[in-house]
Amino acid sequence: MNWCEYPGFWIGSESLQNYGCRMAGGLWVTFELVAWSVTIGFAVALLLAVGRLYGPGWLRGFIAGYTTFFRGTPLLCQLFLVYYGLGQFRLFWQDLGLWWFFREPFYCALLTFTVNTAAYQAEILRGAIQSIPRGQFEGALSLGLHRWATLRLVIMPQAMILALRPLGNELIVMIKSSAVASLVTLFDLMGATRFAFARSFDLSLYLYAALIYLVLVEIVRRIWDRLELRLTRHMALR
Repeated sequence: MNWCEYPGFWIGSESLQNYGCRMAGGLWVTFELVAWSVTIGFAVALLLAVGRLYGPGWLRGFIAGYTTFFRGTPLLCQLFLVYYGLGQFRLFWQDLGLWWFFREPFYCALLTFTVNTAAYQAEILRGAIQSIPRGQFEGALSLGLHRWATLRLVIMPQAMILALRPLGNELIVMIKSSAVASLVTLFDLMGATRFAFARSFDLSLYLYAALIYLVLVEIVRRIWDRLELRLTRHMALR
Protein backbone atom coordinates (compact mmCIF):
# COMPACT_ATOMS: atom_id res chain seq x y z
CA MET A 1 0.00 0.00 0.00
CA ASN A 2 1.31 3.44 -0.96
CA TRP A 3 0.56 5.72 1.97
CA CYS A 4 1.55 8.74 -0.10
CA GLU A 5 -1.73 8.35 -1.98
CA TYR A 6 -3.60 9.34 1.17
CA PRO A 7 -3.25 13.06 2.02
CA GLY A 8 -4.33 12.39 5.59
CA PHE A 9 -1.15 10.39 6.14
CA TRP A 10 0.83 13.64 6.32
CA ILE A 11 0.06 15.52 9.51
CA GLY A 12 0.73 19.24 9.24
CA SER A 13 0.13 22.05 6.82
CA GLU A 14 -1.70 21.66 3.53
CA SER A 15 1.59 22.18 1.71
CA LEU A 16 3.12 19.24 3.55
CA GLN A 17 0.15 17.10 2.58
CA ASN A 18 0.57 18.13 -1.05
CA TYR A 19 4.35 17.78 -1.25
CA GLY A 20 5.15 15.32 1.51
CA CYS A 21 5.64 12.45 -0.92
CA ARG A 22 8.03 14.50 -3.03
CA MET A 23 10.02 15.38 0.08
CA ALA A 24 10.06 11.70 1.10
CA GLY A 25 11.46 10.84 -2.31
CA GLY A 26 14.06 13.55 -1.88
CA LEU A 27 15.00 12.09 1.50
CA TRP A 28 15.72 8.76 -0.18
CA VAL A 29 17.94 10.50 -2.75
CA THR A 30 19.81 12.18 0.11
CA PHE A 31 20.25 8.82 1.83
CA GLU A 32 21.61 7.20 -1.34
CA LEU A 33 23.93 10.11 -2.06
CA VAL A 34 25.44 10.19 1.43
CA ALA A 35 25.62 6.41 1.87
CA TRP A 36 27.41 5.79 -1.42
CA SER A 37 29.76 8.75 -1.18
CA VAL A 38 30.85 8.01 2.40
CA THR A 39 31.28 4.29 1.71
CA ILE A 40 33.29 4.75 -1.49
CA GLY A 41 35.15 7.65 0.09
CA PHE A 42 36.19 5.45 3.00
CA ALA A 43 37.70 2.87 0.64
CA VAL A 44 39.57 5.61 -1.19
CA ALA A 45 40.64 7.19 2.09
CA LEU A 46 42.26 3.94 3.26
CA LEU A 47 44.44 3.89 0.17
CA LEU A 48 45.25 7.59 0.51
CA ALA A 49 46.18 7.29 4.19
CA VAL A 50 48.48 4.31 3.60
CA GLY A 51 50.01 5.97 0.55
CA ARG A 52 50.59 9.19 2.47
CA LEU A 53 52.40 7.32 5.25
CA TYR A 54 54.29 4.60 3.42
CA GLY A 55 54.33 5.52 -0.26
CA PRO A 56 57.19 6.98 -2.27
CA GLY A 57 57.92 10.69 -2.08
CA TRP A 58 56.07 11.67 -5.25
CA LEU A 59 52.95 9.82 -4.09
CA ARG A 60 53.03 11.40 -0.64
CA GLY A 61 53.33 14.83 -2.25
CA PHE A 62 50.41 14.16 -4.59
CA ILE A 63 48.18 12.93 -1.78
CA ALA A 64 49.14 15.90 0.40
CA GLY A 65 48.14 18.25 -2.42
CA TYR A 66 44.88 16.36 -2.95
CA THR A 67 43.83 16.52 0.69
CA THR A 68 44.90 20.15 0.99
CA PHE A 69 42.81 21.18 -2.01
CA PHE A 70 39.62 19.32 -1.13
CA ARG A 71 39.78 20.20 2.57
CA GLY A 72 40.66 23.83 1.91
CA THR A 73 38.05 24.74 -0.72
CA PRO A 74 34.26 24.96 -0.32
CA LEU A 75 32.25 21.89 -1.20
CA LEU A 76 29.89 24.06 -3.24
CA CYS A 77 32.78 25.32 -5.36
CA GLN A 78 33.93 21.75 -5.96
CA LEU A 79 30.41 20.73 -6.97
CA PHE A 80 30.16 23.56 -9.49
CA LEU A 81 33.58 22.69 -10.92
CA VAL A 82 32.47 19.11 -11.50
CA TYR A 83 28.92 19.71 -12.71
CA TYR A 84 29.38 22.89 -14.74
CA GLY A 85 33.13 22.71 -15.37
CA LEU A 86 33.57 19.10 -16.46
CA GLY A 87 30.15 19.20 -18.09
CA GLN A 88 31.48 21.66 -20.67
CA PHE A 89 33.63 18.95 -22.25
CA ARG A 90 30.66 17.07 -23.66
CA LEU A 91 32.36 15.89 -26.86
CA PHE A 92 35.35 14.64 -24.91
CA TRP A 93 33.21 12.61 -22.52
CA GLN A 94 31.12 11.29 -25.40
CA ASP A 95 34.27 10.03 -27.10
CA LEU A 96 35.22 8.24 -23.87
CA GLY A 97 31.68 6.94 -23.40
CA LEU A 98 31.30 8.78 -20.08
CA TRP A 99 28.84 11.49 -20.99
CA TRP A 100 26.05 9.45 -19.36
CA PHE A 101 27.87 10.03 -16.07
CA PHE A 102 28.66 13.75 -16.30
CA ARG A 103 25.27 14.77 -17.64
CA GLU A 104 23.48 13.48 -14.53
CA PRO A 105 23.45 15.77 -11.47
CA PHE A 106 23.27 12.78 -9.11
CA TYR A 107 26.47 11.24 -10.43
CA CYS A 108 28.26 14.59 -10.43
CA ALA A 109 27.21 15.19 -6.83
CA LEU A 110 28.25 11.64 -5.94
CA LEU A 111 31.70 12.14 -7.47
CA THR A 112 32.16 15.49 -5.73
CA PHE A 113 31.04 14.26 -2.32
CA THR A 114 33.19 11.14 -2.64
CA VAL A 115 36.44 12.93 -3.40
CA ASN A 116 35.64 15.52 -0.73
CA THR A 117 34.91 13.12 2.10
CA ALA A 118 37.80 10.87 1.02
CA ALA A 119 40.18 13.75 1.72
CA TYR A 120 38.79 14.27 5.22
CA GLN A 121 38.61 10.59 6.04
CA ALA A 122 42.17 10.07 4.78
CA GLU A 123 43.48 12.61 7.25
CA ILE A 124 41.43 11.05 10.04
CA LEU A 125 42.84 7.60 9.29
CA ARG A 126 46.37 8.93 8.88
CA GLY A 127 46.23 10.58 12.28
CA ALA A 128 44.79 7.44 13.86
CA ILE A 129 47.54 5.26 12.40
CA GLN A 130 50.25 7.66 13.50
CA SER A 131 48.87 7.68 17.03
CA ILE A 132 49.54 3.95 17.47
CA PRO A 133 52.71 3.52 19.58
CA ARG A 134 55.82 2.59 17.65
CA GLY A 135 56.27 -0.42 19.88
CA GLN A 136 53.27 -2.07 18.20
CA PHE A 137 55.13 -2.06 14.87
CA GLU A 138 58.35 -3.29 16.43
CA GLY A 139 56.62 -6.05 18.37
CA ALA A 140 54.82 -7.32 15.25
CA LEU A 141 58.01 -7.23 13.20
CA SER A 142 59.85 -9.13 15.90
CA LEU A 143 57.25 -11.89 15.57
CA GLY A 144 58.05 -12.20 11.88
CA LEU A 145 55.02 -10.37 10.47
CA HIS A 146 55.50 -8.61 7.16
CA ARG A 147 55.12 -4.84 7.08
CA TRP A 148 51.74 -4.95 5.35
CA ALA A 149 50.53 -7.83 7.51
CA THR A 150 51.47 -5.76 10.54
CA LEU A 151 49.49 -2.84 9.22
CA ARG A 152 46.46 -4.96 8.36
CA LEU A 153 46.33 -7.24 11.40
CA VAL A 154 47.83 -5.16 14.21
CA ILE A 155 47.76 -1.45 13.44
CA MET A 156 44.51 -0.91 11.50
CA PRO A 157 42.17 -2.59 14.04
CA GLN A 158 43.51 -0.29 16.76
CA ALA A 159 43.52 2.76 14.48
CA MET A 160 39.91 2.17 13.45
CA ILE A 161 38.79 2.36 17.08
CA LEU A 162 40.59 5.69 17.48
CA ALA A 163 39.13 6.97 14.21
CA LEU A 164 35.58 5.82 14.91
CA ARG A 165 34.34 9.02 16.56
CA PRO A 166 35.87 11.41 13.98
CA LEU A 167 34.50 9.24 11.16
CA GLY A 168 31.06 9.46 12.73
CA ASN A 169 31.36 13.23 12.86
CA GLU A 170 32.36 13.25 9.19
CA LEU A 171 29.26 11.22 8.32
CA ILE A 172 27.07 13.73 10.13
CA VAL A 173 28.78 16.61 8.36
CA MET A 174 28.17 14.92 5.01
CA ILE A 175 24.47 14.49 5.78
CA LYS A 176 24.11 18.20 6.41
CA SER A 177 26.42 19.22 3.57
CA SER A 178 24.44 17.13 1.11
CA ALA A 179 21.91 19.97 0.95
CA VAL A 180 24.18 21.83 -1.49
CA ALA A 181 23.39 19.15 -4.11
CA SER A 182 20.04 20.88 -4.63
CA LEU A 183 21.90 23.75 -6.34
CA VAL A 184 22.68 21.54 -9.35
CA THR A 185 19.02 20.65 -9.94
CA LEU A 186 19.18 17.46 -7.90
CA PHE A 187 15.90 16.76 -6.11
CA ASP A 188 17.29 15.54 -2.84
CA LEU A 189 15.53 16.48 0.38
CA MET A 190 16.51 20.14 0.11
CA GLY A 191 15.87 20.20 -3.63
CA ALA A 192 12.38 18.79 -3.15
CA THR A 193 11.76 21.30 -0.37
CA ARG A 194 12.84 24.18 -2.60
CA PHE A 195 10.52 22.92 -5.32
CA ALA A 196 7.62 22.67 -2.87
CA PHE A 197 8.29 26.15 -1.53
CA ALA A 198 8.43 27.62 -5.05
CA ARG A 199 4.95 26.19 -5.66
CA SER A 200 3.35 26.93 -2.30
CA PHE A 201 5.38 29.81 -0.76
CA ASP A 202 4.91 28.04 2.56
CA LEU A 203 8.02 28.77 4.62
CA SER A 204 7.12 26.08 7.14
CA LEU A 205 8.29 23.47 4.61
CA TYR A 206 11.87 24.48 5.37
CA LEU A 207 11.15 23.93 9.04
CA TYR A 208 9.93 20.43 8.28
CA ALA A 209 13.05 19.78 6.20
CA ALA A 210 15.26 21.02 9.05
CA LEU A 211 13.48 18.69 11.46
CA ILE A 212 13.99 15.76 9.09
CA TYR A 213 17.72 16.52 8.92
CA LEU A 214 17.79 16.80 12.71
CA VAL A 215 16.08 13.44 13.17
CA LEU A 216 18.36 11.79 10.62
CA VAL A 217 21.48 13.14 12.31
CA GLU A 218 20.21 12.10 15.72
CA ILE A 219 19.55 8.55 14.49
CA VAL A 220 23.05 8.33 13.07
CA ARG A 221 24.54 9.73 16.27
CA ARG A 222 22.76 7.20 18.46
CA ILE A 223 23.68 4.28 16.19
CA TRP A 224 27.29 5.45 16.15
CA ASP A 225 27.33 5.73 19.95
CA ARG A 226 26.08 2.17 20.26
CA LEU A 227 28.64 0.96 17.73
CA GLU A 228 31.47 2.73 19.52
CA LEU A 229 30.33 1.37 22.87
CA ARG A 230 30.22 -2.16 21.50
CA LEU A 231 33.64 -1.99 19.83
CA THR A 232 35.34 -0.43 22.84
CA ARG A 233 33.69 -2.45 25.60
CA HIS A 234 36.94 -4.33 26.22
CA MET A 235 38.61 -0.98 26.98
CA ALA A 236 36.13 0.00 29.69
CA LEU A 237 37.42 0.16 33.24
CA ARG A 238 36.33 -2.78 35.35
